[in-house]
Amino acid sequence: MTASDYLQVGLFLAVLLLLVRPLGAYMALVFADEPNRVTRMGSWVERGIYRLCGADPAQDMSWKRYALSMLVFNVLGLLAVYVLQRVQQWLPLNPQHFGAVPPDSAMNTAISFATNTNWQGYGGESTMSYLTQMLGLAVQNFLSAATGIAVLVAVVRGFVRRSSNGLGNFWVDLVRATLYVLVPLSLMVALLLVSQGVVQNFQAYVDVPVAQTTSYAETVKDAAGNVEKDATGKDLARDVPVTTQTLPMGPAASQIAIKHLGTNGGGFFNANSAHPYENPTPLSNFIEMLAIFLIPGGLCVTFGRMVGDRRQGWAILATMLVIFAPLAIGVIAAEQAGNPALRDLAVDAHASALQAGGNMEGKETRFGIASSGLFAAVTTAASCGAVNAMHDSLTPLGGLVPMWLMQLGEVIFGGVGSGLYGMLAFAVVAVFIAGLMVGRTPEYLGKKIEAYEMKMASLAVLLPCVLVVVGTAIAVMAPAGVAGIANPGAHGFSEVLYALSSASNNNGSAFGGLSANTPFWNVLLGVCMFLARFPLAIAMLAMAGSLAAKRHVPASAGTLPTHTPLFVTLLACVVIVVGALTFLPALALGPIAEYLMSLQ
Repeated sequence: MTASDYLQVGLFLAVLLLLVRPLGAYMALVFADEPNRVTRMGSWVERGIYRLCGADPAQDMSWKRYALSMLVFNVLGLLAVYVLQRVQQWLPLNPQHFGAVPPDSAMNTAISFATNTNWQGYGGESTMSYLTQMLGLAVQNFLSAATGIAVLVAVVRGFVRRSSNGLGNFWVDLVRATLYVLVPLSLMVALLLVSQGVVQNFQAYVDVPVAQTTSYAETVKDAAGNVEKDATGKDLARDVPVTTQTLPMGPAASQIAIKHLGTNGGGFFNANSAHPYENPTPLSNFIEMLAIFLIPGGLCVTFGRMVGDRRQGWAILATMLVIFAPLAIGVIAAEQAGNPALRDLAVDAHASALQAGGNMEGKETRFGIASSGLFAAVTTAASCGAVNAMHDSLTPLGGLVPMWLMQLGEVIFGGVGSGLYGMLAFAVVAVFIAGLMVGRTPEYLGKKIEAYEMKMASLAVLLPCVLVVVGTAIAVMAPAGVAGIANPGAHGFSEVLYALSSASNNNGSAFGGLSANTPFWNVLLGVCMFLARFPLAIAMLAMAGSLAAKRHVPASAGTLPTHTPLFVTLLACVVIVVGALTFLPALALGPIAEYLMSLQ
């Protein structure tokens, strides 16, 4: 790695840390139980929304009522997105006259966007109408992100409240997350992206003349549609000149803003953030990376303020950075080193020259290796899934890093809300382990951690792991799963493992190269996405309900401080060990085996 590479990573983290503190303080006011200057400003809008929806903002919900409201709301949203895709051919704002999305693909996409995963088995510019993109996908980008934040706020209240049966009101938390956080931030980011050249319009696709005419071979057919043959029996072909290129249009900037801020990741165009209309400049690339980490990082500060000890939030944020920074540097270093099979192949001077500056395969020249590698680490540390390069073209070790970042449970920043409540589950496990070491009942933030809390935290930690390994096993054993693998051997297995890791951790990115838009893959990945989102959230709400009912336990000489470097180290080790013990055998069959093969 060069000094420039380290500078890019350092600049990104420095700007991020400057922004998360004021944003976190602002969000603490948004979700405060008492009225304040922030919530008073938009109270008239809030009241109108509650009246329109028939919701009672004064109702303090039990964890079961909160979980039921969350689940019903999101399932209804899922069904609405499914229906919208199936009838889009009869609806307005469809200038390209796209037909109905097939049932299995529509189901997969509906689950994907409702669960904040945004896995895409389709090409956006060739499948979805403008109305479907805006009314279905973009709206779910807001609502799924707001749901994650709402669940987190309820979980934090479980630690804060004493002898209480309530965790707040889901509808209030959902509305405030959308109204005060997601909408204003999305507006600002969208304007910044438009200034860099991201498209935002309702025009039909535009045909423009190409700068250099090319041609392609087309088989000649007779009037009956049969391919004509020459005297030798070969298919007749003719050269067809290409003089125009079709440029896709649409309201992209508004969806790109929320797809990053909400850690959704669904691209308006098939190439996602590698597309010049989604991510045209190095500055837009930097803005999009910041947007991915901005709210998850800010929520750590919000957490510290809500529990009354700001050091707790900074300790969680430090844990995330301690794990993220080395892995981000690792993926950049692996890509800068290039492919050893080509780099060391002295007999092939051309191949060696291609790898002299690192592995640029699958990357945009306007970003280069460092920005592409950093983006890959950012998008898989957060449960975003947006990509500015082809992950399938990463080196074996470069591809291992984003895969493992997802397999850690999407808790290194993670999704908005979901990343932090996932990390809190790991924190509960960490204090339990520490309690076992010293023979004391573990405590966290003044609440005793007992058997029920450990069961719920363990369920939240282990459920994504089970979905990844079981789903991968099913995929490589089923003929319909193997049929989608185009690359045999270790790399093909890596593609399958990456897809299941992405779906089962609500990330949404893909290696590519895997033909996943089939009924088998759409159903398998859809089930994984659903189970990775809602049962996990319900388990965390159940744990929060149990904690809220408990009394506060004053700290004593035997209480483990959870804001110190020692706890940061312990928590980071627990996250890493769980990921390593679960996935090292699978990684050994995929990217590690592929790397060792490249050394031969």
